[in-house]
Amino acid sequence: SAGLMRFQAQVFAAIASALLIWLLSSVARRRTEHPSRLQMAVELVFDGLYNLFRSVIGPSARRYTPYLGTLFLFILFNNLMGLVPFMFAATSVLNTTVALAICTFLYVQSIGIRQNGPLGYLHHLAGSPRTPMEWGFAPLMFPLHVLGEFIKPMSLSLRLYGNIFGEETLVATFIVLGAGMLSWAHFPWVGVPIQLPIMFLGMRTSTIQALVFTLLSTVYIALMLPHGDH
Repeated sequence: SAGLMRFQAQVFAAIASALLIWLLSSVARRRTEHPSRLQMAVELVFDGLYNLFRSVIGPSARRYTPYLGTLFLFILFNNLMGLVPFMFAATSVLNTTVALAICTFLYVQSIGIRQNGPLGYLHHLAGSPRTPMEWGFAPLMFPLHVLGEFIKPMSLSLRLYGNIFGEETLVATFIVLGAGMLSWAHFPWVGVPIQLPIMFLGMRTSTIQALVFTLLSTVYIALMLPHGDH
């Protein structure tokens, strides 16, 4: 049992991935000119996400939409799974959020090198100096920018982990309190569902946190692109 608990986050992350793949592939296979409600809902979500990415990155946002859209849906599915009985939010474990942040970090750095070239990438990390005074501050700005690039994934992972872990802890606490309110009746499987308002609030915060993680990743991509691209 203890061994299985060690892999709880990985198992439920895999379940979320399988559900997401099944949902999107079924919509893609059944796509018609007279869309179903599910197809319209999926297209509405992706249109909204693409418009958001384009407003931040610019016309080149289409090439980054597959990663960013997948990131949003994966985090959202995991967050919401934590509100379903007998399910678990993999994003309430720090290892999961760190892994997502590392993926974003590596993706952003690869974009910076590919779009700017090695020298342009180093020039960006030096603060893009142009004047003699800016070049004079380059030795100071370079380590600060490098440190900032490593701080970004740390902030992404800790923010998502803290919010989802706190949300799950709060729901669990209210479940225990609701069960304790009827302990005098000697029915341990019955309780007052005082956790329901917290769960509805959790649905909102789960969506917001998925959007925040994705939007910050979008901003990091935009900052790494050449100035003419965004």
